[in-house]
Amino acid sequence: MLKQIADIISPFIIELFDRSLCKGLFPATFKEASITPVLKKPGLDATSVSSYRPISNLHFITSSPVLSKLLECLVARQLMEYLSLADLVPPLQSGFRQGHFTETAVLRVLADILQAVDRGDLAALVLLDLSAAFDTVNHPVLLERLQQTFGIGDAALHWFQSYLSSRKQHVRRGPNVSSVTYLVCVVPQGSVLGPILCVLYSCIHLIS
Repeated sequence: MLKQIADIISPFIIELFDRSLCKGLFPATFKEASITPVLKKPGLDATSVSSYRPISNLHFITSSPVLSKLLECLVARQLMEYLSLADLVPPLQSGFRQGHFTETAVLRVLADILQAVDRGDLAALVLLDLSAAFDTVNHPVLLERLQQTFGIGDAALHWFQSYLSSRKQHVRRGPNVSSVTYLVCVVPQGSVLGPILCVLYSCIHLIS
């Protein structure tokens, strides 16, 4: 429906997004999510809560999630352009970056190990896996690091603070719906900005 009336409503959408960015406010109606539990992979115990990944269907109650996603895409594009131009993303960071994949990370690790072996050095590989990484993001810490480490301030920082604050969600499983819960941490899985913010949060801890 939005595509069919795009010519009519696009000026209003542009005005909405422009005001959101200039004033540093993320629309409150975009902050409610319906969580759909999805098995992380086939064969896991379906009766165990840890076997599921909570996928957020953002802006589920009030209308289509399209507008919320569009606004996040706009911010994500500007954020990544800024980080790239300012050379603030670690060069070996492969996750959620254009032109970087699991394969590029594996190839780099393998190349480093082979070069060390060729030189006669010892090579050791340490792998760390953050359990429920998206669920452990501390909002005050993330905002502080966005400001101090990545130089994001003023209206932009206020926008991210608004984006993260006062979020609420409920769990939907078939016809059953849980009560609404307000979030004090977490970046939403299923969002556009969630993975990027999680990467920045992880990078800053490695830098620290």
